[in-house]
Amino acid sequence: MTTNTILIGLTSHGDLGGLRSTGYYLPEAAHPWKVFTEAGYTVEFASVAGGEPPVDGADLSDPIQKEFTEQVSLAATPTFAELDPTGYDAVLFAGGHGAMWDFPSDPGLATFARDLYERGGVVAAVCHGPAALTALTLSDGTALVAGKRVAAFTDSEETAVGLTEVVPFLLQSRLEELGAKHSGAADWQPHVVTDGNLVTGQNPASSTGVAEAVVAVLKK
Repeated sequence: MTTNTILIGLTSHGDLGGLRSTGYYLPEAAHPWKVFTEAGYTVEFASVAGGEPPVDGADLSDPIQKEFTEQVSLAATPTFAELDPTGYDAVLFAGGHGAMWDFPSDPGLATFARDLYERGGVVAAVCHGPAALTALTLSDGTALVAGKRVAAFTDSEETAVGLTEVVPFLLQSRLEELGAKHSGAADWQPHVVTDGNLVTGQNPASSTGVAEAVVAVLKK
């Protein structure tokens, strides 16, 4: 049963290791929202802690981000634990450095995504959003990403932004430790990987492509 509804998951963590504020990266929510709504899907949002999640990376000279901020209210997002995964066709975990802290430690997120995935829904993530995948195990106890082809914010990109000693772990390295087959493009270039009903993208430039790939999987 399809629901024609897609969930975008957001971090609730707003502190970048004491350096500055962070949160979800606005274009990584706004651009997928635009793709999904134009494809006819209802888009809902959830966050780790619920309520209004902290935001980072806003550029309101981008008409899609501007439209998003004008049309979407995130003042009272539910937590993942409050949602029934049978109500959604897909979930996309947006990035932003905050995701590195709270996505891997939210049992509600992990349960939601596992149940959605195991009933044939699409699990997607972009940039630092694949941090959500690092704690996802299937019902048989294996890591969801084991043996899967994935993309995520690369160790090279983390080095380029000078945050390798700030983030709790290096995302590419952690995914590889879990048995994922990570591939990456050059820094900041769009790169999207689809493996069955798992869709991942490398960086903010990959946000639109990830959403388009999710729609392509759902239309099959």
